[in-house]
Amino acid sequence: MTEIQKKLFELQDKGYQAGSVKLNPTVDPNTIIGVRIPALRKLAKELKDTREATEFIGTLPHEFFEEYQLHSFIIGYLRDFDKGLREIERLLPYLNSWALTDSMRIKAFDREPERLLPHIDRWLRSALPYTVRYGILCLMNYFLDDRFKISYVEQVAAVHSEEYYVRMMQAWYFATALAKQYEATVPCIEEKKLEIWTHNKAIQKAIESYRVTDEHKAYLRTLKRKS
Repeated sequence: MTEIQKKLFELQDKGYQAGSVKLNPTVDPNTIIGVRIPALRKLAKELKDTREATEFIGTLPHEFFEEYQLHSFIIGYLRDFDKGLREIERLLPYLNSWALTDSMRIKAFDREPERLLPHIDRWLRSALPYTVRYGILCLMNYFLDDRFKISYVEQVAAVHSEEYYVRMMQAWYFATALAKQYEATVPCIEEKKLEIWTHNKAIQKAIESYRVTDEHKAYLRTLKRKS
């Protein structure tokens, strides 16, 4: 057992482990130690910029689910865009859970998100579902406010996948887009550009959102599809 693995097992919470197993059905339960996110973030902060961290993120694949979480939190501190991108590209093929993709946030990307666009385009066309999910997440995190363009909505609508966690991310993206960019986004719903399940799930999530007006919710209810 490595030193980092020992540290993770020292932070193990058996009760949390059981819940984490249920929340991550795509992950082998035998690889889930059961470490709470705040403890993982604290450990990542302690390790960042150390030789131990450099060696840790340089070695893939990992054995345990929490090692991937810790890995993503450590690289989240990177402030150089190119290095952050290289590390994300190395890590993405190994991800096998929504919880891993959704918790990744690289500081360097926050300052220059436009540089991500060609990579997002490539990620959306990947055969790896969690790479696709991460691409959609980036468009949601960085390009639904002042950097918004309708072409990004169309990019997400063009993703076709049988993977549940890709479809759920599409629905989440569209619900958020309907809250933030309603006039630009609602035509995609009206024109039925999403697959039926994703279409209806996006409407459901938008209706559940406090950020969508009652008037818009009433109209969205009329757009639900049966076929």
